Amino acid sequence: MFSTQLQLKFASVSEAKIAAQSLCDLLKGRITIFDFHGLHVTIGKEGELAVNVRFEDVAAMAHFEKELPTLLEDINQAFIFKQSRFSGVCVLAFEREAMSTSVAIETPS
Repeated sequence: MFSTQLQLKFASVSEAKIAAQSLCDLLKGRITIFDFHGLHVTIGKEGELAVNVRFEDVAAMAHFEKELPTLLEDINQAFIFKQSRFSGVCVLAFEREAMSTSVAIETPS
């Protein structure tokens, strides 16, 4: 599995929250376009915004990274922030899914 890590540092947590909402709306609408395998967006208490996007193959990741500057245009125009990004191979990923494996059986009384 491949991953793109994007880290944005805003002047305040308020700016990070506004940018996060805009970025989340943008990314949710492109899950199938870029064939995301996983997506996590996290806001830190000092105005950090971390985005982790996972892909099944390197071609999907490369396609997303090529379009990333265009996707961030509105945020770049609206806010002043520091940005860093790196790509890598996911070494460990764990998510517990909330699901029930039991089946209720109703019997006639």
